[in-house]
Amino acid sequence: MRKILFSFATLAVAVASAASSYKVTLFQPTLIAGKELQPGTYKVEVTDNKAVISKGKNSVEANVRAENESTKFSSTSVRYSNGDGKYKLQEIRIGGTTTKLVFEN
Repeated sequence: MRKILFSFATLAVAVASAASSYKVTLFQPTLIAGKELQPGTYKVEVTDNKAVISKGKNSVEANVRAENESTKFSSTSVRYSNGDGKYKLQEIRIGGTTTKLVFEN
């Protein structure tokens, strides 16, 4: 019985560590995967090559690629591309880490 519980606990830890979660603040209306999100603080959950960006009932799922830089980012920052007067999310640089989330457009 103890072996089963230990195995289950180990599996639960492995599953929990597979997803990463971050907070990001958008300061202007932002297009992500064709959906416009209003300014505010959002939760970003990354699993495999998918990111779910949510705030309350508002959420969007987008393809993302995690990359590591050689130095840590001092603060979280958002990079945009600007076309047709709309700001499209390009990447999020996670403060205190070397992780950069690159979004596919």
